[in-house]
Amino acid sequence: MKLRYLGNDNLEVSNVGFGCMGLNFGYATKVTKAEGITLIREAADRGVNFFDTAEIYGPFTNEEMVGEALSPIRDRVVIATKFGFDIVDGKSQGLNSRPEHIREVADASLKRLGTDVIDLFYQHRVDPNVPIEDVAGAVKDLIAAGKVRHFGLSEPGAETVRRAHKVQPVAALQNEYSLWSRGVETNGILEACEELGIGLVCYSPLGKGFLTGAMNRDTKLGEGDFRSILPRFTPQAMETNQALVDLLKRIAAEKGATPAQVALAWLLAQKPWVVPIPGTTKLHRLEENIASVNLDLDDGDLFEISHALADIDIEGERYPAHLLATTGR
Repeated sequence: MKLRYLGNDNLEVSNVGFGCMGLNFGYATKVTKAEGITLIREAADRGVNFFDTAEIYGPFTNEEMVGEALSPIRDRVVIATKFGFDIVDGKSQGLNSRPEHIREVADASLKRLGTDVIDLFYQHRVDPNVPIEDVAGAVKDLIAAGKVRHFGLSEPGAETVRRAHKVQPVAALQNEYSLWSRGVETNGILEACEELGIGLVCYSPLGKGFLTGAMNRDTKLGEGDFRSILPRFTPQAMETNQALVDLLKRIAAEKGATPAQVALAWLLAQKPWVVPIPGTTKLHRLEENIASVNLDLDDGDLFEISHALADIDIEGERYPAHLLATTGR
């Protein structure tokens, strides 16, 4: 496995990380705790050292799974988790990034993860009711106390990033970024990362499964699958967006690769501080994703993809309006 640094904060991670959310949260297909632990350890055995979770996943059970899986090799891995929701009786009651709550979440996450320190602690969504300077200050205090190593933000606006960074250097942003979700290229996030020396961690780098080529307009989403509320996963949108999958399949055939590997290799080629964190419940998909680090897309390949993308209009927003409103703040 190849390694790269997330920006200038000396945070070295594997080129491809593991997004653990989907193991037991968000999708209709879930694995048992034992199965999840096994798959996480399989990833680590293959060189993945960067694992992403959050208190809201479950809630809480995903952190417990990740902690138990990685405890035997804790000194060899980077664990990222997130704060920012008010969770009451197992359900989110909205956002909460008050400093006292951040401290409570940190202590609870440390316990669930079975560790003394959180390597990367993200604000999951920007809380409009709490100045970002107060949030950054709370995490700065946790870093000084030895409970957190690095500070991150998920789906912030570029100006918010700059304000936070003045209080406590931001090591990484976690935003949705893929061949069909390229907002960071136009909303100032890539520029802020470049300017401030911040890494970009890409969640849903495979378009929540769509870019693998395993889905089409006839795909039936199971009960409890959160993609059922996403505009891009209506039958009509999936039919229209098949043009992007067809492009990936064509490039993959030329390269002796898979569409997923091309999608991940494209992200890795964008910047040396960009790191995708695909998730999966299947070992063969894990191995497929890891192998993307060995797929090199040259300038000609990237130009061909860019040229073709210009003629492909993606149908559907990535989130419904109420969730989209929580991003870019």
